[in-house]
Parts: sequence; structure tokens; C-alpha cells
Amino acid sequence: MPPAPASLTPRRFDFERDTFAFPNELVWEYRFGPDGTWRVGRREPPPTYAHRCFVLARAARQFFYHARFEGDAPPLAEAHYRARLRQVLRRAPWRPAAPEALIVLPGYPGLREFSRQWEPLLKAECGGAWRSYLLRSHWRMVLPISRRHQAVTARRLRARVRAGLAPVVHLVCFPRLTINHGMVLFAERGGGGDAASEGAVEFLAYDPNRPEAPETLVYDPARRTFHLPPTRYWPGGDLDVIEIYRSRWF
Repeated sequence: MPPAPASLTPRRFDFERDTFAFPNELVWEYRFGPDGTWRVGRREPPPTYAHRCFVLARAARQFFYHARFEGDAPPLAEAHYRARLRQVLRRAPWRPAAPEALIVLPGYPGLREFSRQWEPLLKAECGGAWRSYLLRSHWRMVLPISRRHQAVTARRLRARVRAGLAPVVHLVCFPRLTINHGMVLFAERGGGGDAASEGAVEFLAYDPNRPEAPETLVYDPARRTFHLPPTRYWPGGDLDVIEIYRSRWF
């Protein structure tokens, strides 16, 4: 699907405005042991809001594409917010709305502040963990992912980031299941003129597992490979990237 017209994306995705303040909680605890090995253990107590990285990534872009926050306007009662949230979350996550069709959410400057105040409401309305399992990209990851595929993906992601479309990506290591995660990319740096140029490309990302600060996803054009540095749930290393929610069919 070609990028939407620039007129439909009048502003850039802003990490401090367009992300959720609360995290997708981890079911497992991850750490390096004394011997340097990556260790995994069940988290205690169990999380109450987990397996929703794709839920939050999708919803963040739905709010970016379909909502307009008005911080200077008086806030609404919960029932009115609930009705408007449902309007936003029913809309397609693959194409922005025209400015005149945006759903207005008054009383808050952006999603981050709104989610601090209305965390339980958003968790209830954004959808269950099943949305993270029923993804079209889950069938795609079982097929071979070539270096050519990753080079094409990198070029497309750069174009969509530059167009202000905030692409959503699925990070995989299939057939290993060491990572199965979703992020929203919103900025890039380095890499020269295109993804085939010399030098690594760094994509800045909203990671639902870590809402405090942007994450970095790196593309190495020499190896045509993506790399995610160490995080609280990943020891660091190469992985494959699939763009999702880029059309009605994928």
C-alpha cells in the first residue's frame, strides 16, 4: 500500500505525546547470570496486564491516526470518553483519517497524559491479549525471511517514517521464540540517503514494554540485517522485522 497523502499526516509522532504511560508487563524476568548466560524466570507476583505489546502498538497508532487531543478544552465524564475511545479503536490502524474526521478528546494534551489519568479505562477498551496472537504476521514469520526481504523492509520503513506514518513492526527470531514483539517506529537517523547506503540506520521506536524512553532498532545495510540492542527482555542480537498494519490485508 503506498504512503498516505502528506495532508493526512499533518504532524509527526511525538514520543512524549503519542505513547501510553503504562507498560505491557512482562510475564518473565530476564537477566544475565554470573556466568554471563541469559536467564529467564517466572515473574512473581504475576503481572496483571501482559501479552499486549501488539495491542498497545496498534492502539498507539490508532490514536495517532484518528484522535485529536485538546488540552485547553474542559474534560469529559468517563462515559463520554469511553464512547469516543471506542470510536477511535474501531477505526483502521493502516490509514490516517482526514483532519476534519478526527475524534476529539478534550482535557488532555496527548495520549501519554490521558493514559496516566485513565489507565483502567484504556486497558479495558484497547482489547485483550488475544489481539497479540491473532496477527497476519504470525503466518508470515514461519516462511523464510531473506536478506533481500529485510533490505526491502528497511527501505519501506525509512520511507514511511519520513512520511510521518509511524510504521508498526513485528520483531521475530523464528523458529526460535526468543522474541515475538511489536513496536512503533517514529524517527530515523544515520544511514545516508537510503537504506542501501553505507552506515547503519537507527530507528527510534516506542516499545510498549518500556514506555519511559524511546528504544533503538538498528539496520545494518552491509549485512542486510536488523539488530536490537539489549533490553530488559532481550539479551541483544540480530532478528528479523516484518511491517504490520500497513494495509487491510497485512
